[in-house]
This record gives sequence, C-alpha cells and structure tokens, in this order.
Amino acid sequence: MWKKFDTNLKVRYSTRMIIFIDESGIHKHIDHSSFALVYVTVQNKETLENSVEKIERNHGVKEFHWVDLPWKLRADFIKEAARLPFAAKVAIFKNPISRPEALEWALRHTLVEKNFRAIYIDGQEPKWIERRLKKILRDRGLTIKKLKTVRSGSSPGIRLADALAGLSRAYFDNPDGKAKPLWEIMRKKITAQLLGGQTDG
Repeated sequence: MWKKFDTNLKVRYSTRMIIFIDESGIHKHIDHSSFALVYVTVQNKETLENSVEKIERNHGVKEFHWVDLPWKLRADFIKEAARLPFAAKVAIFKNPISRPEALEWALRHTLVEKNFRAIYIDGQEPKWIERRLKKILRDRGLTIKKLKTVRSGSSPGIRLADALAGLSRAYFDNPDGKAKPLWEIMRKKITAQLLGGQTDG
C-alpha cells in the first residue's frame, strides 16, 4: 500500500540545483522494521555546506552522524539546520517486501527534476543503491556523470541529509516520542512525503 505525495510548498528549480540523497536503516533487518530515504535540494552548495560546518563547530562536533550522537546534540543540530536554505522530500517504508524495489520506486517519484547540476550520495552506502540510481538516470535520459559518490566526512550536505533521515525514521517509528517536536520544527522544509510498506496505518 502506498500513499502519494503530500506537497506542501512550491520550490523553484534551476540548473544550479544540487541534490543530496541519504537513508537511515535500509540495511537493518533486526532491530527496526522501517527505513527512511531523504532527498535534499539546495541552490547554493557552498553556502549550505559552510553553514552546516559552522553548526558542527558551534557544538563541538567534528562530523555530524545521527547514529553516533546523543539526543541533545541531535536536537541542537536539527533546530539550527531548520533555518538553512534547503528543501527536502522524505520517503518512509514499513516492512517492505523488497527494500531495493521500494527504494527504486521512491527514487522514481522523488527524482522528478531534470535541470540539476549533480546528485551526491554517500560512497559508503550499499552499492545497489548507486546502481538503482544510475538506472533511473539512464531511463530518464540523463547522464550518470551527474551522480557523485562522496564520503560523508567530506560532504556537509550528506551529513545534513543523514540528520534528516535519522529524524524522519525516529519520528515515524514513534510519532509521539521525543522526535516529535523536532519533526514539527523541520517539517516546514519538507515539500513532499511518501509513505509505503505493508503496514501503513
């Protein structure tokens, strides 16, 4: 069962646009049954990444990684990041029969722009994610040269996407938990949500 996009904002796109894609929980099969995909768009990569690094320095964090940090630092980062100039799309899956197929379905419905400069993904992600993305780009008649793999340590934009993916998964796993107020802060940046899986409410 799938729920279609809930579009909240109109976003301007241009050939300067940069896309960052990251996920949370896609390779976990034991402690969680859900995973999140986040798709972040930004017009000025340098401005955004400098701002992310400034937030990290302000809180004594060398590199933000949701899974490695205590909740207070996660919350501080999210509150400040919500003021940065970007937009995001979020896909959440609960108990998908096939994670690769679910991810490809989500990417086909989030990657609708054609006029963008580059897509960045974390080079440490499973290789099948990169292969699925390349397939989608080819199917859309877009060059795969626009797809860039980078280490999260060298990409503040990927670290921002990591924060949003971690928050999204935490919120949808427990909508009344401590992620709720952070989700309410960040949701103004989210232009579309996609919910899918076997057990949608």
